Amino acid sequence: MSSQRSPGLLDSFNYAFEGIIHVLRTQRNMRIHFAVAVIVLVTAILSGVTKLELIALLLAIAFVLIAEMINTAIEGAIDVATTSFDPMAKLAKDIAAGAVLIAAINAVAVGYLVFSGKTATRTARVIDRVRDAPADITIVAFVVVVIVVIAIKAWTGSGRPLRGGLPSGHAAIAFAGWIALTYIAEPGHRFLISTISFVLAVLVAQTRVESGVHSALEVVLGGLLGALMTLALFQLSS
Repeated sequence: MSSQRSPGLLDSFNYAFEGIIHVLRTQRNMRIHFAVAVIVLVTAILSGVTKLELIALLLAIAFVLIAEMINTAIEGAIDVATTSFDPMAKLAKDIAAGAVLIAAINAVAVGYLVFSGKTATRTARVIDRVRDAPADITIVAFVVVVIVVIAIKAWTGSGRPLRGGLPSGHAAIAFAGWIALTYIAEPGHRFLISTISFVLAVLVAQTRVESGVHSALEVVLGGLLGALMTLALFQLSS
């Protein structure tokens, strides 16, 4: 009888990397987490965070990635073990997804606590510069976006007046609300309100893409249209 050889150290690393690559290839949420992690780490380096703040960010990022991989593994194991609907299997998947949600909320909280003090002042300066900038710059940018939107819509001929096509009305309204709330918020709470409203606007845009009503391009152009239009109105009225 020949005993099965246990994997060596190099094989173990290869299997681990294969698992990470598989999750990245098959799970959209994992790709989003990775992209956000890269952005956060680059921002942390540029912002000059302290060593303890960087450790907190790394732990939060690792927590999210590990939770997402465990969630994927649990879902895969349940799908192999069950061929029909099982309430307990659904509950197990829901619990695993809830763990990912907790990890993500924790990461957002850590990120906000680390970056809020460092970026709030800079963000306020940028907003004040935009507020004081000549209105014609925003108007020109808005006109360019409108021309591009009309040109692409005429070229593609896609969508209907109230559904689909260029631009996304929901995204335009959501990002218009983001700009408006950023303008009218009190300086002491502006960064927090602007951050929350921006995240909500992104979520609205994401739902339009996930539901198949709009493409990513239609949502992006809709968001630009709403944001620039609102910015132009605020500058013209100031």
